[in-house]
Amino acid sequence: MSTKIPSGKEIQRKWFVLDASGKTLGRLATHAANVLSGKLSPLYTPYLDTGDHVVIINAEKIVLTGLKADQKLYRRYTGFPGGLREESFVKLLERRPEAIVEQAVKGMLPKSKLGRQMATKLKVYKGSQHPHQAQKPEPMEVRA
Repeated sequence: MSTKIPSGKEIQRKWFVLDASGKTLGRLATHAANVLSGKLSPLYTPYLDTGDHVVIINAEKIVLTGLKADQKLYRRYTGFPGGLREESFVKLLERRPEAIVEQAVKGMLPKSKLGRQMATKLKVYKGSQHPHQAQKPEPMEVRA
């Protein structure tokens, strides 16, 4: 029996909406990464991008468990000497809540060209409105 390998034309990508209101960051990011990589699809192939598009709304309402909200730091490097910048979770949540969710999801994708291609199908928005109504996205719940 031979294994069926899907071609690029056979992949029918769907659009899903995840509401981040009151959801734990890690659980939401794991679920979104599985959808983006296609692991929930019967056509899943590890070396092909068989995933669907994910739109995450209400990014500012994401929660962390325990003391992580007070202790978590986001670090980035500017490229210049002494250019290490740190920002707390609380300040970044006020300034750019989309960046928190994007970074969490992208960190769960492969670190390769394929992972970067999967990450392009992720759209994160601050409020409950998004410009992807024409694609008719289906609401999806995060598993507990």
